[in-house]
Amino acid sequence: MTFSIAARCPRTGQLGVGALTARPAVGKLVAYVSAGAGAVATQATPNPFLAYDGLPLLAEGRPPGDVLAELLARDPGREVRQVGMVDREGRSYAHTGSRALYWAGHRTGPGYAAQGNRLVGPEILAEIVRVFEESRDLDLAERLVLAIEAGEGAGGDRHGARSATVTVVADQPYPLWDVRVDDADHPARELRRLHGVFRDEVVPTIRGLPSRDDPMGEAARRALG
Repeated sequence: MTFSIAARCPRTGQLGVGALTARPAVGKLVAYVSAGAGAVATQATPNPFLAYDGLPLLAEGRPPGDVLAELLARDPGREVRQVGMVDREGRSYAHTGSRALYWAGHRTGPGYAAQGNRLVGPEILAEIVRVFEESRDLDLAERLVLAIEAGEGAGGDRHGARSATVTVVADQPYPLWDVRVDDADHPARELRRLHGVFRDEVVPTIRGLPSRDDPMGEAARRALG
């Protein structure tokens, strides 16, 4: 896998993951987000259990560093793993195994963990982080798209790009944004196009769905008059 960023918006509390890679279906393999818990990106040689086992521990309030230390200690493939984790408070932590493909590394800060492997160099992550930090007034989904575009524009994967994703949850179990480009010649460009489609047509529909506080949902309320 190529590069990803797991993140939390301090203004809205939304959690999300954005990623881009040279293989198909990065959204299926890399991005895991849970409302009230956190966001996890697992890549290089992915291990979904770092997310499936990690998110419930984050939901208990445990720090990402402690959670990852525990999970990696019992993962025999940890030296080929790469993972970034952010919790609901914005605490972040990342791991890059010693045998992740060069160039590989990560950067963390308040509200984000950015990681990449098989990149042209560390400047890719530097650009991702710069754009993400400088766009803090925007919605999280837009910031993640910008970060992916920045990483791709800076050189991205040494083997090109094929798929991209942005997943964001708000205060419900289901995603507010789940935009996936599974196989495209220019996935960052296609992600930008689909982001516009979701913004205009899909997100308003999702906001009208039933919620824990509103079991009917605004869409059903309108339909029933």
